[in-house]
Amino acid sequence: MNTKIIILIVAFLGSVSFGYGQRYAYVDTQYILDNIPEYKESQTKLDEFAIKWQEEIEAKYALIDSRKRALQAEEILLPEEIKKDKEKDILKLENEAKELQKKYFGVNGQLFQKRGELIKPIQDKIFKAIQEVSDDKKYAFVFDKANQSTLLFADPKYNISDLVLRNMDIEVDSK
Repeated sequence: MNTKIIILIVAFLGSVSFGYGQRYAYVDTQYILDNIPEYKESQTKLDEFAIKWQEEIEAKYALIDSRKRALQAEEILLPEEIKKDKEKDILKLENEAKELQKKYFGVNGQLFQKRGELIKPIQDKIFKAIQEVSDDKKYAFVFDKANQSTLLFADPKYNISDLVLRNMDIEVDSK
């Protein structure tokens, strides 16, 4: 019985000291990213790549569509062997288009790789700045309220996003 009481007291004291001894803050990484000119430039470059690659894929599909319509128009007049050859060619073009889509926009596609090249260094700088501000201000936890976080409410006085931007030598308008 004594052991249980001691454990309860230790647990209680630990939770009390944990609650009062820790400092918390949050950032909005989307807000931070939106205030970094380098990020906007990188995002523009990514968009340009995506548009160029999408146009290339759409041109491929337009060619496929054109070949299909041509085949349908002359299908009745063609010998079976030539018809099958044209169908094979169309199927080959469709496979090439799908591979091109995968190459550019797939899970490990070129867009994903470009995003890593252009955006990851910026994210690393943000993370480093968050760590520096957290160390300086002695925050035990820093949460991110951007995107689909589970942070349901956050008092603006605990938002250190502007501090992080200033740490990165980026001036922001104070609100």
